[in-house]
Amino acid sequence: MIFDLSTARIFIRPGNTDLRKAVNGLTAIVQEGMALDPFNGNSEPKVRYLFCNQERKLLKAIYWDKTGFWLSQKRLEKDKFPWPADESDVQELTAEQLQMLLTGIDFFRAHQELFYKKVS
Repeated sequence: MIFDLSTARIFIRPGNTDLRKAVNGLTAIVQEGMALDPFNGNSEPKVRYLFCNQERKLLKAIYWDKTGFWLSQKRLEKDKFPWPADESDVQELTAEQLQMLLTGIDFFRAHQELFYKKVS
């Protein structure tokens, strides 16, 4: 199956997750730890949830497609995924940011935009 991520909402769980968990454990994290609804794949846009292990070499994603959950994973043989360590917020990514994440670009540490109201 090919997923169209251009219209998807993508949420990540910052910090590390025990990825020995399968669908049931990860959906419990989405419901209880992230305070989100793992079954909202019925709505548009579709929603995906991403998790990363402590070594930052393994990603797992879950997605509800109206009849059941999809569980996919990607394991790096070398290098590590850039991943935010702060577990306080659930972060939403764009499809472009997900593409950068999967190719190793660390946009989490990019320069922050500055906004000023007047010149000092």
